[in-house]
Amino acid sequence: MSQPAVTRHPGAYAVWVVALLVYLLAVFHRSSLAVAGLAATDRFDISAAQLATFTMLQLLVYAGMQIPVGLLVDRFGPRRVLLTGAVTLTLAQAGFAFADTYAWALVARLFVGVGDAMTFICVLRLVNTWFAPRRVPLITQLTGVTGQLGAIIAAVPMTVALRELGWTKSYLIAASLGVVLTVALLAFVRDAPAARSQSGAALSLSGIRRSLGASWAQPGTRLGFWMHFTTQFSATTFGLLWGYPFFVRGEGRSDQVAGLLLTLMVVAVMSAGPVLGWAITRHPWHRSTIVLGIIAAMVVVWTVVLVWHGPAPLALLVLLVVVMGVGGPASMIGFDLARTSNPADRLGSATAIVNQAGFVASLVLVVAIGVILDWRTPGSSTAYPASAFRWAMSFQYVLWLLGVIQIWRYRVRTRAKIMAEEPEAYGRTRELG
Repeated sequence: MSQPAVTRHPGAYAVWVVALLVYLLAVFHRSSLAVAGLAATDRFDISAAQLATFTMLQLLVYAGMQIPVGLLVDRFGPRRVLLTGAVTLTLAQAGFAFADTYAWALVARLFVGVGDAMTFICVLRLVNTWFAPRRVPLITQLTGVTGQLGAIIAAVPMTVALRELGWTKSYLIAASLGVVLTVALLAFVRDAPAARSQSGAALSLSGIRRSLGASWAQPGTRLGFWMHFTTQFSATTFGLLWGYPFFVRGEGRSDQVAGLLLTLMVVAVMSAGPVLGWAITRHPWHRSTIVLGIIAAMVVVWTVVLVWHGPAPLALLVLLVVVMGVGGPASMIGFDLARTSNPADRLGSATAIVNQAGFVASLVLVVAIGVILDWRTPGSSTAYPASAFRWAMSFQYVLWLLGVIQIWRYRVRTRAKIMAEEPEAYGRTRELG
């Protein structure tokens, strides 16, 4: 198959880098509370359960906002929605800096979630517009990988800032980064090479139903949805809430080892992204096969960890966080299915449908683990035993089983549709993969 003469439009990388930095900042803001848990407990005089509400709220808002944001991108273009997200993040983080009550802090974090939800879909839409189709899978993976740096940057600098500068100054400095990137966004980001801003058809209830219905009717969109659903939840749940308790109380590891294992998981995410981007570009017909193989690896390694008598060896836990980390970029393969299954004018809504899947699964798992831990722990104690963690983590099998069944189901339908409607494209992809 011949390569296109032009792989990107002039200025594509400038647009992508600025939009990518806005996404990285959103991940930074999303993760900044992870290292401020003890400080937040003291500042707002709250319990551990109330502290966990911040995480639950952000997941709920992020997942719930995906469809509305996708529709807004199709209507108003990614530049204006991304700009709105950047401003919302900046104001919300500034509000969090001055928050001195739990209610105020919850409202501020709610709007952090709103701004965060407006970034990733916009960046993907810009990538799809500015880069040639053969480049999109790799650039998409690089986008997700680079965004994870926000979580790493949030760790050490925010820890030092909170210790040296205090709560208000630390979060105000973090918020000020949004001002700089908002200016850069206004200066460099365009919806398309020929237009600074592009608008789609006006939104109406009937139009919204048609757009979402048409996107969901595509077997490729549903296949992407279930790919995202099945591969992301393990790493997301570990990274946001339950990884540290599992390693410390479930596996008897020290605080330092638990922190290193979680950091290694992020490194695995960043390392696997470009490799998977290359793989699905080279073998587009086998995208679902790659995803199923990664899911199988996660299931096998988790099974060995959970049936191991006593604490698992450190080498096995290292392997566990690596395969979980690979699941992060594997979930992004779902966006490539949405891209190749839908026209440009409803790409925002299709991407949003896929993007909410993994976060819905993560939310279900976060809640299920908490409920099962309470169920399997005697009395009202929060000193969860290792056996309780084994029960709780086993809930993942329910989600994996559901996801694999649906992936296989829509893989068959997607391939049948391609063979029926695009026999020449089918032949070319078979030659490639």
